[in-house]
Amino acid sequence: MQKAFELDIVQAISDPYREASDLGAEIIFPDDSLPVYVQPLLADGIRLNRLKKILPAEGPRMKDRIAAIRHFRETVGGKIPVMGWVEGALAEAAVLRGVNNLLTDLYENPEALETLLEFCVELAISFAQAQVAAGADIIGLGDAIASQISPPMYEKFALPYQKRIFSAVKEMGATCRLHICGDTTHLLSLMPQSGADIIDLDWMVDFEMATKSFGNGPAPCGNFDPVAVLFQGSHELVRQAVLPCLQKGGNRCFSAAGCEVVDGTPPENLLAQVETLSFFECLK
Repeated sequence: MQKAFELDIVQAISDPYREASDLGAEIIFPDDSLPVYVQPLLADGIRLNRLKKILPAEGPRMKDRIAAIRHFRETVGGKIPVMGWVEGALAEAAVLRGVNNLLTDLYENPEALETLLEFCVELAISFAQAQVAAGADIIGLGDAIASQISPPMYEKFALPYQKRIFSAVKEMGATCRLHICGDTTHLLSLMPQSGADIIDLDWMVDFEMATKSFGNGPAPCGNFDPVAVLFQGSHELVRQAVLPCLQKGGNRCFSAAGCEVVDGTPPENLLAQVETLSFFECLK
């Protein structure tokens, strides 16, 4: 019997709180839902002495991801790419401080914020390196909060740290993927400077414009709506969303929802994407 589809990647991404949890943040894990962050660890101020100094291999949740990647490598390594994940320095700072505090820090407390970013980037680098050493072919970097800041602030508070993380990953021979949730239209000219090989684009971004902006640089990945199309839509709506992305993205693009696939997404809609990809290949 022929398989309906085959895996094209395995990944150990789960939630944005692994690093924060190992740093001492209180995270609640419901039985059948996403983790809940009770209170930002540094909500009352940037005090680095409140953060545990810990190596990725010693942190329970970071160690768990490393073990998962090692298992993937032993099981499917060499046949299917294995992807690990880290939080970008600015995203991690937003988790530790809380989004509102972080956005205020950008204006009112930039020097202290930079000390926190330095802490976060060093942790991200060591965590990324540990995942590559365990067998990850790709490291994804999530920097969701970056879509909420201006290009000059991105150049100062996000881009330099993304560059450092990706540089360390590439030194170990792995591929780099950048994911920034939301509308990143205003950052399209800057994100390729991060050194990413693949850049995710959320559904608000004009995929064709982004593809042209990247040129022969990073491969675009996206970018249909994960809720209105994949979760709430029909088989036909998925097909109608996937094909234009492929046509606009060119031969180097990756087909994916603009952001995370919603829990409870109908399996038939996921299969509709796979079927559309197969149909598109036949048209070439």
